[in-house]
Amino acid sequence: MKKNMISVKRIKQAVALLAFTTLSALSAFSQDGKAGIQKANDQVRGYFDTGTDLMYAVGAVLGLIGAVKVYQKWNAGEPDTSKVAASWFGSCIFLVIVATVIKSFFGIA
Repeated sequence: MKKNMISVKRIKQAVALLAFTTLSALSAFSQDGKAGIQKANDQVRGYFDTGTDLMYAVGAVLGLIGAVKVYQKWNAGEPDTSKVAASWFGSCIFLVIVATVIKSFFGIA
């Protein structure tokens, strides 16, 4: 029984030593918090124009798909054509407005 307790104690010591060594190594490779946040901010701002262009492109594709759907419903004489047109047009306008509002909210010119 005593032999088993010694091995458990040794295992706990080894785990504690491993955790201490790992944390010491990680702290040696860490960087200043402000510098990391600033770097992340710069990267997000750098990709924002591309993301905005992507949202505009998605809006254009949705607009074309919606125009085709509305045209098909209109030619078929379906009664809910105006409702479908409003929903497709609204989704395209929503994408454009969201891109513009987010751009102005974060102060990206």
